[in-house]
Amino acid sequence: MSGADTTHSDYVGGLFRSHYDWLCSRLRYHLHHSLDAGASAEDIAADTFVQLLSRPEVLPIRQPRALLTTISQRLVYQLWRRRDLERAYLDALQHDDEAVQPSPQDLAQMLEALEAIDRLLDGLPSKVKATFLLSQVNGLTYPQIAEQLGISQRSVSDYMTRAAQRCLRLSLE
Repeated sequence: MSGADTTHSDYVGGLFRSHYDWLCSRLRYHLHHSLDAGASAEDIAADTFVQLLSRPEVLPIRQPRALLTTISQRLVYQLWRRRDLERAYLDALQHDDEAVQPSPQDLAQMLEALEAIDRLLDGLPSKVKATFLLSQVNGLTYPQIAEQLGISQRSVSDYMTRAAQRCLRLSLE
């Protein structure tokens, strides 16, 4: 570890010692009021500092609590989005024939794939995401997607192109 890495680690360590308890308390309050009992404030707080530590360099931060709040809130949103994906997938499985229910290992792999797709599509407008998922996950045709989303088939085609280009670009990075 170089001297710069030690300085960076020491700086983040100081932030951790100064603000970890405060961040945990804030997250506990926020998660309690959002009725998300399964989320651990301590885990999210620790992940917040891990993200800060994994940055190549952290300059002195004027408002560390504001930055820590922003990072932790993004982690909470990611957690909620993941749970929404899991819930939607499990709901869809319940409507399928029981003969085709996946094994726990297959289910875990499918949920992991859904999370990867969600990360690839992150930042795209919701209709672009929905178009891609309805096509690739639900197997709907372009006319069916257009009808369900209330858009033209041309828009479906444009959205699919946009989503596919994004997936391709990010997978090559």
